Parts: sequence; structure tokens; C-alpha cells
Amino acid sequence: MLNNIGLPGLLLIAVVVLVLFGRGKISSLMGEVGKGITAFKKGVKDGTEEIEQANSGDEAKDVTPESEKDKV
Repeated sequence: MLNNIGLPGLLLIAVVVLVLFGRGKISSLMGEVGKGITAFKKGVKDGTEEIEQANSGDEAKDVTPESEKDKV
């Protein structure tokens, strides 16, 4: 069904949405969507950097309990 919409169908949908909500409401809504996308991308980037920093600082650490080290 969605494969046959085409450009005229999309234009019709855009006009109907514009008439129903008005230009101001759509503008503010798109601004909020943009801010949300920007915040999401920043969060993903920060998380990736944090993981990379954690992995780069981790070298092979000896995690053997102290009682086991004394036996060896």
C-alpha cells in the first residue's frame, strides 16, 4: 500500500497536515524533533567515547584473589 503513494500523495498529506495544525505548530514541532535528534546523537557519541576510554585504559589485569596468589 505504501509503495504506491508517490509524490502527489505525499504533497496531499503535507497540505492536509498544514491545514489541520497550522504553520506555527508544525514549525515548533519540527524544532523539538531536531533538538531531540541532536540530543540523541550527542548521547550516543558520549557513550561511545566513554566505552573507548574505558577499554583503552584496561590492560591485562591480574584478577586472581589474594589467597590464590599466596599459594602460587
